[in-house]
Amino acid sequence: MTEASSPAMIEAAGLSKYFGSFVAIEDINFSIPSGQIVAFLGPNGAGKSTTMRILSGFLAPSEGRAAIAGLDVSSNRLEAARHLGYLPENGPLYDDMTPLELLKFFGAVRGLSNAGLNDRIEAVTDSCAIREVLEKPIGKLSRGYRQRVGLAQALLHDPDVLVMDEPTAGLDPNQIRDFRANISKLAQSKTVMISTHILQEVEAVADRVLFIHEGRLLFDGGCDELRRDDSLEEAFYKLTNYGRPAGVEGGTV
Repeated sequence: MTEASSPAMIEAAGLSKYFGSFVAIEDINFSIPSGQIVAFLGPNGAGKSTTMRILSGFLAPSEGRAAIAGLDVSSNRLEAARHLGYLPENGPLYDDMTPLELLKFFGAVRGLSNAGLNDRIEAVTDSCAIREVLEKPIGKLSRGYRQRVGLAQALLHDPDVLVMDEPTAGLDPNQIRDFRANISKLAQSKTVMISTHILQEVEAVADRVLFIHEGRLLFDGGCDELRRDDSLEEAFYKLTNYGRPAGVEGGTV
């Protein structure tokens, strides 16, 4: 799909966030159409999590506008939340609950009917492959299974948009491969934005890259544009050490 033929599902317009004199992000602008997988790439502390918290409604911007499915997150937070599945880096899991109890709890909070909730629990149990641990305490699960449970709760209400912050952090190579395959499958029906600093993640799943450094968006384009004649690692190094190279504009490096 292209931006011209697809509606914008995730939008940031002039987003800035200040904590006193500290600039977390400044003048962030992008629009993500339906059906894209976008990697939000940058080093630790670049402003990725701050941007995602604003997009999800957990944090208010100091300036600018964030929208999900065309709905302003500040003025229509509840309605926007119905279209959004959000998986923070450390997901909202309760160790003394089982995955089944957790999904029932979040379903009730989201106002899903009993019949509808049971259907959705069945769907996310299968899509996230958590059936064998449904009735085990979450506190006893491996990092990989905990991440699957977190994804299941983010998908429970069948959102149009999925936003994930460092979703493969701490997973082993097999778990990462499984998780990426699941994301690619989900993107057939959803718009997906993944925050990461892992270059292999970008190459494996992303249609498009947004590169942020020191709170500013430095690049918006495809992987091939980002690396050009270099490796992604070299492109990452150049952007984070020198900022935008002289003469570069738009989606090129």
